[in-house]
Amino acid sequence: MWDDAFPSFLIGLREGLEAGLIVSILVATLVRAGAKSRLPQVWTGVLAAIALALSFGAVLTFTAANLSATAQEAFGGVLSVIAVAFVTAMVFWMRRSARTFSGEIREKVTGALGMGAGVLMLTSFLAVGREGLETALFLWTTARAAGESAGPLAGAGIGLVLAAALCWGLYRRVLRINLTKFFTATGVVLIVIAAGVLGYGLRDLQEGGVLPGLTAYAFDLSGSVDAGSWYSTLIQGVFNLMPAMTWLQVVGYVGYLAVVMPLFVRGVKPQSPKPAPEPAPETAQLSESSPSPRRRPVWVVPVAVVAVPAVVAGFVVAVSRPKPVSSETVAVSEKECGKGFTAPDTGRQTFQMHNTGDKTAEVYLIDPATNAVYGEVEGLAPGTTRDLVATVAGGSYAWRCVPTGAKAVTSATVHVSGTGGAVRAVVPVSENDLAVPLKTYKVYVDQGLATLITQTRRLSEDITGNHLAKARTDWLTAHRTYSSLGAAYGTFEDFDQKINGRADGLAGGVQNKDFAGFHRIEYGLWHGRSAGELKVPAQQLAAAVVGLKKAFPTQDFDPGDLPLRAHEILENALQFELTGDTDEGSGTNLATVDSNLAGTRELLTVLKPLLTKESPKLLPGVDADIARLQKLLDSAHQGGSWTPVEQLDGTTKAQLDGTTGQLLEDLAPVPDLLEIRKSA
Repeated sequence: MWDDAFPSFLIGLREGLEAGLIVSILVATLVRAGAKSRLPQVWTGVLAAIALALSFGAVLTFTAANLSATAQEAFGGVLSVIAVAFVTAMVFWMRRSARTFSGEIREKVTGALGMGAGVLMLTSFLAVGREGLETALFLWTTARAAGESAGPLAGAGIGLVLAAALCWGLYRRVLRINLTKFFTATGVVLIVIAAGVLGYGLRDLQEGGVLPGLTAYAFDLSGSVDAGSWYSTLIQGVFNLMPAMTWLQVVGYVGYLAVVMPLFVRGVKPQSPKPAPEPAPETAQLSESSPSPRRRPVWVVPVAVVAVPAVVAGFVVAVSRPKPVSSETVAVSEKECGKGFTAPDTGRQTFQMHNTGDKTAEVYLIDPATNAVYGEVEGLAPGTTRDLVATVAGGSYAWRCVPTGAKAVTSATVHVSGTGGAVRAVVPVSENDLAVPLKTYKVYVDQGLATLITQTRRLSEDITGNHLAKARTDWLTAHRTYSSLGAAYGTFEDFDQKINGRADGLAGGVQNKDFAGFHRIEYGLWHGRSAGELKVPAQQLAAAVVGLKKAFPTQDFDPGDLPLRAHEILENALQFELTGDTDEGSGTNLATVDSNLAGTRELLTVLKPLLTKESPKLLPGVDADIARLQKLLDSAHQGGSWTPVEQLDGTTKAQLDGTTGQLLEDLAPVPDLLEIRKSA
């Protein structure tokens, strides 16, 4: 968490110290001028500034939450760039003013003493408010970059508390700090951090479609750098430098540092401090003796200045949040699907979906002509009601109810007139859409099984002829072929256990008579078993492959399995191969992962047209992940031999696990994107 906390800690410490010093100077000036009664005015201005900063942060947070994913990226990118501009201006201002701003603040205060409570309150509000707004914006951008980590808030809190303690010590004269050196040093660090925030912001703008070059990478070190290591996490958290960065990010990062850092360092020159003007006693006297024409309760102004920003922020959030304009109850069941549905108004609508049947159901708001889906609720239990929120424009609408284990039912169609703005619907994937990819993949599997027949027969002949060294080589070749057919595992029925069964769960483990297939032969070949002991298992393996080849064309291959296997093949590789769980002595788990990756790549190739249509940005990221994983696997393959998993060093193992995990995360949306929905 510290890697995410450090940038926020530094900004909290620095901004908190700036604001705290200003407040300390305000208080000290009033005390020395004999105007202690005016201190509440200072604190009122400070409270107003804090309320404004917190309200600003709330507006940023809740406004962004109501945007689409793409709009959130663009919004965050714009604010990141603005935050960089603010921080840059702040470090330059403080470098220039660190030696003299104490006197400037005293001068403003002494001038305000004779001009009424409002001026003094405004002076403290403006002095602290700028720091508060800068802090809120910078913290929002860094917290967004850190995702769900609590590091930014924790770091900012620690920094602000430490700043308050330092300011108290300076005010009480128990501490001495060379503020010029302090602000210069922190300025240098903040410029480096701001460069990273700029790079992150540019990436957000690319992902939001505002700037080009999303897939134009300047470098990609993911294959050689462990993204989960402590040092990588620290660098990413503090400086926002990623293992893979686009050209635009790199140009922005380097260009910012090349321009800003020399200007900042060049301006650090010793200067003679200007003498701070002493407050005029008569001004203080005038302030104290000025009568107030009308007295009001002391709590009115503080409450007002704190409440006003909060109320304004609440209003902005309320206005920015899309509100459903109507609500109606719609029945969901086999007999009453869509009952209660009338033509809604255009705009954002909330429908209360009530399951009046006796089965859990799914329900979709659709365009009956195209089957496009505008909204859905899944797992609606009998007797329960849940909201479905959708945006309605002019067109035709109907409800499709899909009770568990029953036929889908489509309600009567209603027609809505008007426009209501652009409405994006998801066109569901049908079995027909997956028919061509499935046919193509079946051809791939069928050809793979034909090759596997030849390879397992050769393996059996090696063992029969007592050529065990050759058998080890041919075993790996055949096993890799089978491992590349991963998307079909679910259709192989009992053949998979005969061909690639594991000893896990069998009584006696590897000694069990039901332990058969590739892993049974692997155990024997790498544990000194004789050719005579392996002859029968090898013949059984070859026979099982022949049987599978004959049975495969008639086996039920559900089209919906293709999207599922896109994720599951490598999920199994991570669970069983990268843990070494299936190793029976050959040490070739990474070869199996390599074949699993080839099978996944083949599967994504046949699904590419559909995936590109449903999510154009998904495959470029997946392809980059695959390339990183392939590079790591290639590095473990030297001269025909593979490094066993248990012999990998900690860094390489972590890189393999992390890269595979990232690839799985990026593949996770595929089943939902290509989910087949039942039609009536």
